Amino acid sequence: MKKSYQGIEEKRKEGDIWFNDLKRKRSQGPTLGTNRYESYNESTKAIHAGQYDDPVTGALGTPIFQCSTFYLNESSYEAIEEGRGRDEMIYTRYGNPSQWSVQEKLSALENAESSIVFSSGMAAISTAILGLLDKGSHVVSSRDIYGGTYNFLYEDLDKYGMSVTFTSPTDIEDIEAAIQDNTKILYFEALTNPLLKITPIEAIVALGKKYNVRVIIDNTFLTPYNVKPLDLGVDLVVNSATKYLNGHSDLIGGTVSGSRKLVDRLWPQMLKNGGSMDPHACFLLERSLKTFALRMRTHNTNALALATYLENHPNINKVYYPGLASHDQHELAKSQLKGKNSGMVSFEIEGGDNNAHTLLKLLKLPKEATSLGGVESLISLPYNTSQASLTKEQQKAIGINDGLIRLSVGVEDIEDLISDFDQAIHSIFKKQPNYA
Repeated sequence: MKKSYQGIEEKRKEGDIWFNDLKRKRSQGPTLGTNRYESYNESTKAIHAGQYDDPVTGALGTPIFQCSTFYLNESSYEAIEEGRGRDEMIYTRYGNPSQWSVQEKLSALENAESSIVFSSGMAAISTAILGLLDKGSHVVSSRDIYGGTYNFLYEDLDKYGMSVTFTSPTDIEDIEAAIQDNTKILYFEALTNPLLKITPIEAIVALGKKYNVRVIIDNTFLTPYNVKPLDLGVDLVVNSATKYLNGHSDLIGGTVSGSRKLVDRLWPQMLKNGGSMDPHACFLLERSLKTFALRMRTHNTNALALATYLENHPNINKVYYPGLASHDQHELAKSQLKGKNSGMVSFEIEGGDNNAHTLLKLLKLPKEATSLGGVESLISLPYNTSQASLTKEQQKAIGINDGLIRLSVGVEDIEDLISDFDQAIHSIFKKQPNYA
């Protein structure tokens, strides 16, 4: 039964009416006046969009603006007085040319009006959620989400007088039943960790419109290369830039993208939380994004080939990969992802966790490490990494079985990856290699 919070609901409706009726037009950005290359394809956008060519030196590529503050002038004071501080260079936590440049590139890739870069994925997630909630608010989310996000929703919202209900990410009836009068956010991951369930984004967006609730999608596992949630009607999309967006396992970062009005609403929350991205990290992210589409094509191709090999191996019990016809949601994958799939593969090896640990030690190419999305293949066991905060009972409830392995497939030569898995699995089971 849904709870009744009439006062909260009336206040929320009044706030939404005020917010939606704001008449001041807002441009895309904030921007350095760079080109978004909106009519071009993904690789061209990734390389050229947002790049700032310094007019004084003629430097090809965005410089690192390693400064904490900027000269104040009449324009700065007017912007502060009029509440337009986000559109002026005042203080690096508020905005910096290095941030603006990479934000423009992200907005081009996400088809967004505006973006903010953060010091971590969790800074982006917590800011996006807290920035849209007030005391008494309720969130509907999924049991199949990143452990850090689960802990934030489960442990911290209560401290702010807020609440959360966890549901199945694929059962629309379950999600709708969890919506209450005070629900303000539906928060889901486009592709879940670690079982690679596909969230039916358009169906969730329809629920959001029906109940006047904001929809936030964490797209870290798929990225805007494989699906653009904003094009499907999502209000905000978040990413851990640590993963595929950067792709080189050498920075921590997060992103939020959406409409200018909604992202502007999050900006003050970011200032209070203090999670802005520093200029050097912005430089690394903007540089890495230039090869984003190129990398993602190889991640996707390699993952499909390796998933096919594993599915045909007699000592692999089950493979989770949306590009395989055996995946429960393969048809949804074809329509929602338009055949692009993912660079992530999860699978269960015969013999449970003991053999899983042995496999990780025998592999020569994939690195046994947490995180994902790097050019190098990364491999781990969810039960003692990404889902370690869950009890054994909770892990079993969401399908984390003994022997489950999560693999972020890198951009190595696929023949080398398959050969490496072949030798490692053969070493465990002492059988002749089985070639797909």
